[in-house]
Amino acid sequence: MASVTENIVRSQLTQRRERLETAQRRGQGGPEFARLLAEVDAALARVGDGTYGLCEVCHDPVEQDRLMADPLVRFCLDHLSEAEQRALEQDLQVAGRIQRGLLPERDAVHGGWEFHYRYEPAGPVSGDYCDLVRPQGDGGDAFFLLGDVSGKGVPAALLMAHLHATFRSLVAAEFSVGQLVERANRVFRESTLSPYFATLVVGRAAPSGELEICNAGHWPPLVVSDGRVTAVEPTGLPIGTFYSTTYTSRKLTLRRGDALVLYTDGISEARNAGGVEYGSERIAKVLSTGGQRQAREIAEACMGDLASHMAGAPRADDLTLMVVRRAL
Repeated sequence: MASVTENIVRSQLTQRRERLETAQRRGQGGPEFARLLAEVDAALARVGDGTYGLCEVCHDPVEQDRLMADPLVRFCLDHLSEAEQRALEQDLQVAGRIQRGLLPERDAVHGGWEFHYRYEPAGPVSGDYCDLVRPQGDGGDAFFLLGDVSGKGVPAALLMAHLHATFRSLVAAEFSVGQLVERANRVFRESTLSPYFATLVVGRAAPSGELEICNAGHWPPLVVSDGRVTAVEPTGLPIGTFYSTTYTSRKLTLRRGDALVLYTDGISEARNAGGVEYGSERIAKVLSTGGQRQAREIAEACMGDLASHMAGAPRADDLTLMVVRRAL
């Protein structure tokens, strides 16, 4: 295990041990806290002898996402007991319900803009992030967000929920989009372990037709105007990469009928049975044809073309697509 990861794990375990000991001195917890304290001590011993992170049955590495979510994990997924497998399945089901509850309405109209998205997890939960925050009434700016958290499973889903809460709390402040992402980056960096990061696009749509966009290391969103497709390149690193990172934003004005299309790599990197990648160029080709379409129709065209490419092949990753269109 890399020394940096060892230091992170050792720090996390030591903090947990201190909290358990403090609780025990206060007469809390009883036998359960004593059991947890023994597990923490055993994990610290494994860090010390170099066996931490190895399955106690097959001695192969335990999945890193699970270790980061629970440093006390001792077995890989293949060697969980039946009770542990059932508990994991229940956790996934609960996490999936929570995620679905965090999603915005699929179709929305605000300030002369149409918003529509498709959100399809590859499993019970997703590491993709999708949100729309708009003020009451039809006035004021709307914020749209789409991103992809590193990792998979419950840890990625938890970080997605963390991002959701962070941005929901920050958008009320009078920040530029770049400043908004800067502050979210610091919160994310302070509250997650170092292996995790998230690529993200944050945009503000004004009733005037102006868009302000910050792209933190994500696939370039595509602007569609009169059959021409242009990309909005990244303006900063993925969030969580470094604590102190400056983010800038770009401003552009969309005319009536123009659209902005955002997507995660579950679309662009999707491979069919022959191993052929879908690719961003094909998305651009779909967007450049078809004339004037509403946001939902644009999404349907993209998803239909992706389905044609996949021809029934299984998906390996979560996928999310969002269309922001200036209404006619």
